[in-house]
Amino acid sequence: MSALPGRIIHFGNFNVTSQVFHITKHSFALVNLKPLLPGHILVSPLAVKPHLSDLTKDEISDLFLTVTRIQRTLKRLYKADAFNIAVQDGKAAGQSVPHVHCHVIPRTDGDPGGDDKVHQWLEGEEGDVGRHQREAGTGAQDGGSGKQDGERQAGQWAKDEERKPRGKEEMEREARWLREEIEKDEQHDANEKL
Repeated sequence: MSALPGRIIHFGNFNVTSQVFHITKHSFALVNLKPLLPGHILVSPLAVKPHLSDLTKDEISDLFLTVTRIQRTLKRLYKADAFNIAVQDGKAAGQSVPHVHCHVIPRTDGDPGGDDKVHQWLEGEEGDVGRHQREAGTGAQDGGSGKQDGERQAGQWAKDEERKPRGKEEMEREARWLREEIEKDEQHDANEKL
């Protein structure tokens, strides 16, 4: 069930409303159908535009402010030491859905993406978000505590053919969990300002 009653959010031509966990004036954040690492999410402008250069200054500002806002919560939840933030700006750069999006991937020392393999994954089959959405059918497919079922130990990586698209219910649970955690952080910030 969506926390956005009456509103439909598209990522390219995919209805991802049930995957959305954060929304601003110009942007939204959604859980990933086939995350590369635990906590891998996407942040995208509400307007379906294929290139960064198509965005207005307000949309660009909001997009990256949203990325940094989400990072704070992901850092806490996933005990992240660092992040990969990636934008594949156009098909030749590996963009598989013609809608600007930032991959936000929490990283920890010793995780399986070490030695900068995340960039290879983003450019390979593992990062083909469009194909994953098409194969899932409706584009809105399953995180309880935000962790993938059968999550691997640090240093192990599932090949793309081993990574199965998560179901709608799992992704809705993860979106709900992340939404609640962001609200906690926002409440904490509001209390700190008092």
